[in-house]
Amino acid sequence: MSIIITGTGRYIPEAIINDQNFLEHKFFDAAGKPLDTDNETIIRKFKSITGIEERRYGSADQQTSDIGTIAARIAIEDANIDAESLDGIILAHNFGNIPFGKIQTDILPSLAARVKHNLGIKNPDCIAFDILFGCPGWIQGVIIAAQYIKAGEGKKYLVIGAEMLSRVLDPHDRDSMIYADGAGASIIEYSANEGHGILSTASQSFTLEEAYFLYYGTSLNPDYMVGNRYIKMQGRKIYEFALMNVPLAMKKCLDKSGYAIDDIKKVFIHQANEKMDEAIIKRFFKLCGKADVPDNIMPMSIHLLGNSSVATVPTLFDLVRKGVQSEHQLNKGDIVLLASVGAGMNINAIVYKI
Repeated sequence: MSIIITGTGRYIPEAIINDQNFLEHKFFDAAGKPLDTDNETIIRKFKSITGIEERRYGSADQQTSDIGTIAARIAIEDANIDAESLDGIILAHNFGNIPFGKIQTDILPSLAARVKHNLGIKNPDCIAFDILFGCPGWIQGVIIAAQYIKAGEGKKYLVIGAEMLSRVLDPHDRDSMIYADGAGASIIEYSANEGHGILSTASQSFTLEEAYFLYYGTSLNPDYMVGNRYIKMQGRKIYEFALMNVPLAMKKCLDKSGYAIDDIKKVFIHQANEKMDEAIIKRFFKLCGKADVPDNIMPMSIHLLGNSSVATVPTLFDLVRKGVQSEHQLNKGDIVLLASVGAGMNINAIVYKI
């Protein structure tokens, strides 16, 4: 028995938000004081650390469930299946549907239920539910789908990661430049053929001291939209946490798979910060006894797409799987590793054989 990905899809919003869009912003520090540094310098330093040149925002008439539906339709078509044959829909997000210009989230009904409705699925045995697991949500959804299949609860699941972070950004917080919108989806299926698909998984939650590294807070500008709350992060703490713990989880997952570090052909890691991702993969290889990281092993999408949370890994996987990133290829038999870290603080990983 194997559990494999038979189809993938993505939705990348059309609106391109480049550095020029932030030149007129008024950025504040944590004490509520305007930053003395000019915006050009702020933006240049931000780009040098994160690698982000552009990010994508959804249109005013779109909701998270809408873009999740688009990615889902593409994945279903790619897998060449009838949507009525799905045993479940798992949708990972963090903020639900937030109408443009509003602040209240709408998760009644669940976003997964809305996607099922949008797809016109009649089958009541196709369960639909959301998960909140921070940026690692899509990977966790794949792990949950695999567990359902192993337990005999169906053979075919649709897993979606969708987020519209542009609806929860503080325009006075320079950290807000990291975030973006997007959706990625995959079909997870049972296969009687052994030796391919999901080989091992790992999941962890650190909450004792780390639970509020990412949180909801008021604007850094004390006079801006008083009472409203926005996504906030303790960037330095997250960086240090990720560098310490994500490589350990990746190694744990690899060790469970029975394969060695030299067998890994690609590493698909959450697109949060280019410098952080580079540091994580270097430490991962060092933990595995390798001083150098092979060239071209880590595909990246953050430069042009930004950080779309749960959508980053499935979107990147779809781009590479379908040959859009010409410098990266996947071939049958390749061993790849998927990993993520985010709010919670949560970490997870999957070793997968194409």
